[in-house]
Amino acid sequence: MRIGKFAETNKLSIDTIRHYMDLELIIPEKHNGQYYFDSRCQKDLDDILNFKSMGFSLNDIKTIFFYKGFGMFAAYQEDVYYKALFMDKYKKLENDIDKLIKIKDKLQIKIENLNLVDSTFKEIDPLGIDLRNLSFFKCNKCSGNLILMDGVINNNQVIEGKLKCSCGEEYYIEDGILKVGEVCTKSKVNFNHDFVMEYVNVTDTSYLDNLRKGFEWMFRKISDCNLNNKVLLELGTGVGFFLRNIYNEIPDNCLYIAVDHDFDRQKFLKSLFERIDCKKNIIFICSDFLEVPIKEKSVDIVLDISGTSNYSFEHEDFLLNLVDSYIKDDGYLFGLYILFENFSTNSLIENNYRKNFILKNVKESIGTLKYKSSDEKTWEFVEKGGKYDDYFVEGEKIYTYSFYGKR
Repeated sequence: MRIGKFAETNKLSIDTIRHYMDLELIIPEKHNGQYYFDSRCQKDLDDILNFKSMGFSLNDIKTIFFYKGFGMFAAYQEDVYYKALFMDKYKKLENDIDKLIKIKDKLQIKIENLNLVDSTFKEIDPLGIDLRNLSFFKCNKCSGNLILMDGVINNNQVIEGKLKCSCGEEYYIEDGILKVGEVCTKSKVNFNHDFVMEYVNVTDTSYLDNLRKGFEWMFRKISDCNLNNKVLLELGTGVGFFLRNIYNEIPDNCLYIAVDHDFDRQKFLKSLFERIDCKKNIIFICSDFLEVPIKEKSVDIVLDISGTSNYSFEHEDFLLNLVDSYIKDDGYLFGLYILFENFSTNSLIENNYRKNFILKNVKESIGTLKYKSSDEKTWEFVEKGGKYDDYFVEGEKIYTYSFYGKR
């Protein structure tokens, strides 16, 4: 019979039959360009399926077929070789079962411990803006001091309230987050506790590898930096991939300012830290980067983890130049920048924005701000991102550049 009928008779796909043929487990005759399958082919297929049901791989089965074909009528065929073969397989399965039982027991213990954590979970106090940090803010309009009005305070944390300047300018604290100007309050993304799982599943592995290597490099560099009594400013905190990973490295006497323009993202990130009963001094600000109401020369370390790159998708200016007034004259920079090796004719990056995605220009801009490199590194090219990193166009090569330095 022909391949279609043979596959149909055995309730297998034609691709499966062709795969067995490619491995030469089934060897049909060929006439006039057509394969014909006879009783010998059927016997071989029956043996393949039988051996597979006993856990043998296709390579194992091919070896068995060699012995079957070349050892025909030899006394050891059934009495010696096959017996030893099946005994070895049996012992291997017994070992595998023992290993699986141990793995199952470990998983059961882990699940029971996680269930115990869930059952003992209790509500904790919400995070807000610590009263001691209010003096850190200033009015964007006149640089005057801001006074708390109508505040809802819980454990020295301002959860709701209004910061008012004598010039009449007002800023609102909502759900423990300082809101400045027009902010994004209806994100297209559903930020919940399954977001990270989804992000990993819909993002190219090579892109994730690059991101992770860049973060690991940055974590090691920041661990070498004395963070005691320092003020850190992260531009574009997002869902907090970086903040969450360096959380344990942040001293209690360090102030971390997390800035993002998306209110839903900030609420989501803050809720993660509330769940672990956060003891760190973190301020969540939802604003445009140029409207962060903090005093000049107050930041010791700026964390530009793709903040400038994301800003450059829609702006010509190099973001670090625009926020430089926040940074002390002896400040540190930890930066991670998205760069293009080339731009396709149908690139998503407009011509006037491309300069900030070219390594030479990024290095020059950082140098203009007088940061001296302590270490820097470029990472491998990738050609795909994912659902949430959709700036890739076929034919473009994209990589990242990491910078650590002081001025």
